[in-house]
Amino acid sequence: MLSRFDDYAIHQTPEPVAIPASSDRNVYDRYWLNGFDRDGAYYFGVAMGLYPNREIMDCAFSILIDGEQHCFFASRRAPKERSETSVGPFRIEVTDPMRSLRLTIDDNGTGIACDLTFIARTACVEEGRQTLRRGDRIMMDATRFAQFGRWQGEVRYAGKSVRCDPGQTLGTKDRSWGIRPVGEPESGGAPMTILPQFFFLWAPLHWDDRCTHFGLFEDDQGRPWHADGAIVPAYASLDGIPGVIDAETQVLPTLEHNITYEPGTRRAEAATIALISSSGDRHDIALEPLLTFRMKGIGYTHPEWGHGRWKGDLAVGHDSWRTSDINPITLDNQHIQQLVRATMGRETGIGTMEQLCIGPHARYGFKSLIDGAAER
Repeated sequence: MLSRFDDYAIHQTPEPVAIPASSDRNVYDRYWLNGFDRDGAYYFGVAMGLYPNREIMDCAFSILIDGEQHCFFASRRAPKERSETSVGPFRIEVTDPMRSLRLTIDDNGTGIACDLTFIARTACVEEGRQTLRRGDRIMMDATRFAQFGRWQGEVRYAGKSVRCDPGQTLGTKDRSWGIRPVGEPESGGAPMTILPQFFFLWAPLHWDDRCTHFGLFEDDQGRPWHADGAIVPAYASLDGIPGVIDAETQVLPTLEHNITYEPGTRRAEAATIALISSSGDRHDIALEPLLTFRMKGIGYTHPEWGHGRWKGDLAVGHDSWRTSDINPITLDNQHIQQLVRATMGRETGIGTMEQLCIGPHARYGFKSLIDGAAER
């Protein structure tokens, strides 16, 4: 199946671009973005995924404001044309690669709509390849990059609206592709003999003249099996960004973290992280949570709108809840992003701390699938 991209010199296999190099059913290609108010008034998340071997494309948008989270979902049969990035009323348009992106959701029955433009504040941060095996099988094998930016435009929800000004609304863009578990759980085969385990901590932070990037995966003993840390120069306008990658980016090879969990949950009450250079220079950062965004609002572990699930040729849906009504220890509420105030010496920043901790983790005292932190 040829597509318009086949007219570019970008082929990595003898197949047309539309044909994945792997036949794994969990091949994916994802856009992910967030946005938030500098003062902590609101947070929104965006996701769109293509699963070519499942023939599905889905998307979601969710905003957390005034103690409520409002969610838009849509899914379709995947288009054969890989340049087609729309699902019903939802559309992502790469207006200037690695510099700006436009998201529109036309008015629809969910009451959620938007017209937003992401404008880069930094060059991209390419993370190392992330490969996870369970026994002899590859469960995740992905490439990812992150980019810091600003938002301009409007979000409409529940009969209300929010104006996003680039001086006030910051965010992060995340692109990843490869293989990762999506869709319905697989059945058949020998039963698992150990508890599932996954620990992910990600903290992209904005400061006045730079951004810091922190991300790691750990095993059940708290041993990192992948880590990425960087300090990235930030620029006042697109004209200042020197290219896709900024030669002035500092890569920091060692990361540390210390999380104080709210008793009975796996949600941070407070945290400190550190980015450490090869010469031992430390950048210690304290994080104070302001809001808690449930990632199920953009499909992650959502019981009905989970990523890569067949919903028909086209389906649109919505969900909403009050944050005070959420049970923090159920499985679908474990994957979160917290909007955090960051402090590094005398500097103050703003950003997010993503947490996904499933199964045992010896350092923090977790022993079962989703037991909460002990009372102090």
